[in-house]
Amino acid sequence: MDIKAYIASGILELYVAGQLSEKENQEVYELIQQYPEILQEVLEIEAAVVKLTASVSPHAIDFESFKGKLEGTDTKVVDLKPRKPNWISYTGWAASILLIGGLLWTLNTKTQLEEELQTVFTEKQYLEIQIEEARDNLAATKTLLDAIRDKDIIAVPLGGQGDYVSSYAKVYWNKADNTIYLDGEGLPNAPEGKVWQVWSLTLNPLTPTSLGTIDDFNTDDNKIFAIANTNESQAFGITLEPEGGSESPTMEQLYTLGVVSSTP
Repeated sequence: MDIKAYIASGILELYVAGQLSEKENQEVYELIQQYPEILQEVLEIEAAVVKLTASVSPHAIDFESFKGKLEGTDTKVVDLKPRKPNWISYTGWAASILLIGGLLWTLNTKTQLEEELQTVFTEKQYLEIQIEEARDNLAATKTLLDAIRDKDIIAVPLGGQGDYVSSYAKVYWNKADNTIYLDGEGLPNAPEGKVWQVWSLTLNPLTPTSLGTIDDFNTDDNKIFAIANTNESQAFGITLEPEGGSESPTMEQLYTLGVVSSTP
């Protein structure tokens, strides 16, 4: 498209004045969205209209002169025939009114355009955030998979206990970095006011050591949690405890338990 020729055609002046058909207005509006040069030209025309409006005055009849004749002392008959209207002034005023109407319509259109552009920008930002979060999740998933697939990892299945025989979990213990990865997919969401608490156990004598509570269990999607463990663990257990955790496990709420195998 020849932008310069389009601007020189005069259609933008008619657009600002509101003299185009609805279809033509829509065509110009779409071009304004596509071409910054056309938008700039429309803004300049609007500025010129404002200046023109300020300079035009609708004095069609010289009333001050007429008043002076009435107040004069001369008693002769005064010609009350009104002066010939200044049609040039009227025409300029009418044109200004049309242009102002077009200006208001254009300003409204410009506001709508800015709102649409802002919406597009906001949606773009939201999409970028989603993409970044997806990348972070993929990176975290890869790190987790690399950890639990390590050749020296110790896998410890935790079976359901007592009334909770259907529950299960699994611990992946990396002694090299003193970390366990707990897969709690087989546990139900903790009830309100309760949390899951993980325990490291030595068996002779039986000594439980808390590895902490999983406060975000219900909201975590993959149910896999990295937990520090510096203990010489012989078994792992998971109990349901009041919020904040307990100093010792509530055995009636022992859901899963698993003994560490002597071979990885």
